[in-house]
Amino acid sequence: MRLLSAFIVAFAIILAPVLWFALPRVFPGPGAGGPEGGAIDSGARIDIEMLSQQVEDLQIKVEELSNSLAEYAAGSQETAPPAAGDDAEVFQQSGPNGIIDAYAKVVLIANRRNVNDGLVVATPSFLEQTFGPPREDLNDQCQALTNPRLAPRLKTEDVGPIRVQMLAPAIESLRRVFENIRKTDADLYARINTAGSLCVRQIRGTVGRASTHSYGLAVDLNIDGVLDTLGDGKTQLGLTILADFFRTEGWVWGAAWSREDSMHFEVSRKQLDLWLADGSL
Repeated sequence: MRLLSAFIVAFAIILAPVLWFALPRVFPGPGAGGPEGGAIDSGARIDIEMLSQQVEDLQIKVEELSNSLAEYAAGSQETAPPAAGDDAEVFQQSGPNGIIDAYAKVVLIANRRNVNDGLVVATPSFLEQTFGPPREDLNDQCQALTNPRLAPRLKTEDVGPIRVQMLAPAIESLRRVFENIRKTDADLYARINTAGSLCVRQIRGTVGRASTHSYGLAVDLNIDGVLDTLGDGKTQLGLTILADFFRTEGWVWGAAWSREDSMHFEVSRKQLDLWLADGSL
């Protein structure tokens, strides 16, 4: 019973900061701003994302406590309850922070496998069958796009806060994404940076297979020029916010892949089919 009581106390310690942080925002006091405004306050948006992350952390902790209780009930004495210091560290890592630092904060990606809400990628085989190869002699280095159908549609332009080289309809779509971000969250907009767009080369570890980057249909983004760590299941908080805007415009986020790549955003198969149908490509 003493061990069970300890679990209950530990759970209460975990839950209390979340409730203290969440309740004033879920039940705002008199005079709180309503949803009618065109732009959402940057601090409020960060609070929402941070709260979502805290809920994800809490779910993990609840699962850990449940597993520990089950082991205890089965007579196992090998698994000890999480130390209070571990819980404190979780909330230090994912708690609220100032606007100046919060967008670049590294967090776990909540519900990572489902972030694209049914949107899927245009596979390398589909792209090659539809357009042909981006160039005849693919290798491991970035080269020029020479495909006769696509090369005339390739543009290099300043789009929102970054400069990209992509196909014209992808640029126009990206422009809409950034304009919506600018109107909604100017602080985040000002901190968007890029790690590249067009790069015509074969996918690493393959021979002759070209990715959407090779077709001018993908872009890599980050916050403040800090590159995300590939495959660790984490990302910058600002990228989780950007993903919502990209999904609305029909782009896929690489965070959902088996090897997470949360800097990567690419035009979905669904959106590509629409451009093919209306003659944009």
